[in-house]
Amino acid sequence: MIDQLASFGRRCFAIGIIAFGVQTVVLDKLVTRAMPAWPAWVPAQPVFAILVGAVMVVGGSAILFEVRPRDAGRVLAAMFLASALLIHLPPALHDVALGGTWTILGKGIVLFGGALAVTDRRFTALGRSCLAAFLILGGIQHFKWTQFVAMLVPAWIPGHVFWTYFAGAALIAGGVGLLIPKTRRSAAIASGAMMLAWVVMLHIPRALANVHDANETTAVFEALAFAGLAWFSTTTSRA
Repeated sequence: MIDQLASFGRRCFAIGIIAFGVQTVVLDKLVTRAMPAWPAWVPAQPVFAILVGAVMVVGGSAILFEVRPRDAGRVLAAMFLASALLIHLPPALHDVALGGTWTILGKGIVLFGGALAVTDRRFTALGRSCLAAFLILGGIQHFKWTQFVAMLVPAWIPGHVFWTYFAGAALIAGGVGLLIPKTRRSAAIASGAMMLAWVVMLHIPRALANVHDANETTAVFEALAFAGLAWFSTTTSRA
C-alpha cells in the first residue's frame, strides 16, 4: 500500500513538472517559481523560455514513464537549484519580513529536492527535508500574514481567519512531523491529503476564475507536485 502511494506521489510530481513546461512553452515566458523571469536586459527570452519549458516537459515525462529518470532528475534539480540560488535567494535575503520572496525561494528548493528524491531514493531524505522546511515556513507565514492568507480562503467557507490559523498550525505540524521518524509516514500522508484538498477547493476554482493569470494555473500544479512529494516521502530511503 505504501509503495503504491509513493509511486502515485512520484507520478503527481512528474505531472506537475510537465505542466510547468507546457505552460512555459505556450506562454513563451518563464513560469514563476518553477523558473522565474530573467532580468529584462537578457536577450531572446522567449527562445530561452521555450528551451526551459522543453526541458521540463521532457524531464517530467522521463520521470513519469521511467525512461532514464535519474538523469532527468539531475538535470531538473540542477536547473531548479540554479534558479533558486541565483534568482530567488538574493531578494529573499533582503526580505526581513518573511514575505512572498521567501515563499518563492522555498518552492524552488522543494522542486530541487523533489526532482532528486523521486528519481533516486538515496535522496528521499533530502526531498523530504526540503518539503518539511517549506511547510514550516508556510505555516509561520500564515500567522505572520494572517489577513492576506485569509483572503485566499474560498468565500463560501465561513471563519476565514480561523481556517488561516488552522492551516498554519497544520502546515507546521506536518513539516515537523516529516522530520521525526516515528511520525514521518503519517505526517506525509496527511500533508499530501491536505494539499490535494487545496487543489480541489482552492487552486482549481481560482484558476478557472482567473484564466488569464498564469500564476493561478501554476499554483494548481505546484500543490499537486508538492502533495505528490509528500506521498513519495512515505517510502524508505534506499540505493
